[in-house]
Amino acid sequence: AMDQQKETARAAGKFGGGVQLPAELVASLSPTQFLGYEALSADGLTVLALLKDGKPVDAIAVGDDAIVLLDRTPFYGESGGQVGDTGALSAAGVAFAVSDTLKLAGQFHGHRGALTAGALKKGDVLHGAVDAVRRKAIVLNHSATHLLHAALRNVLGTHVQQKGSLVAPDRLRFDFSHFQPMTAQELAEVERRVNAEVRANHEGEVRHMAMQEALDFGAMALFGEKYGENVRVLRFGPTSTELCGGTHAGRTGDIGLFKL
Repeated sequence: AMDQQKETARAAGKFGGGVQLPAELVASLSPTQFLGYEALSADGLTVLALLKDGKPVDAIAVGDDAIVLLDRTPFYGESGGQVGDTGALSAAGVAFAVSDTLKLAGQFHGHRGALTAGALKKGDVLHGAVDAVRRKAIVLNHSATHLLHAALRNVLGTHVQQKGSLVAPDRLRFDFSHFQPMTAQELAEVERRVNAEVRANHEGEVRHMAMQEALDFGAMALFGEKYGENVRVLRFGPTSTELCGGTHAGRTGDIGLFKL
């Protein structure tokens, strides 16, 4: 039952952990600027809104559980199967422990956690630091997911489509469509191919392009996912080209070893 609860919680997480932003708040805010592709910490982050018990408040006190919305952030908000970042927001005498980062209304990063020191109010300016060790582990699993997707298509056929995934610091889970269970030989061959791509140490090439251009470039779009007019394309060597907003390894060799 515990596992079932976890899966249910995860499914809810796709929709911002069940957190609904009030419409007037959505209308009044600009989308969060994500700094986390380049940096794992940043200064000068302004508090645009605070949510306590799902309602906007002007300030929070020590011990309060809340969600902090900032103008910019290095924290990745859970989406595309990749879990949200954890870490700390701070200022002189102020400490907010971030236990999860949610993607709210598809465009705002909600830093969920608790105020452990000081007081926090709208307009305050904070320093943000992502738990770097945890993020680095997540990044390797996300890049491995792309290599796995490509290997499955090569071994089983191009009818294989990703139907969901979980990218966490300790593991990855990959859901896909196929006609029958995979054989032991197929599993071994997929694992072998992924590790060959890891050893090839391909560089992760990121490009931004128009949607049609990306499809012409050979990028795989996931059915049912919402993509904007301009998309982020990630390529690892000749076998893996996908549309992805997640964070990734600089080189496939960083993954080290892939075990199915």
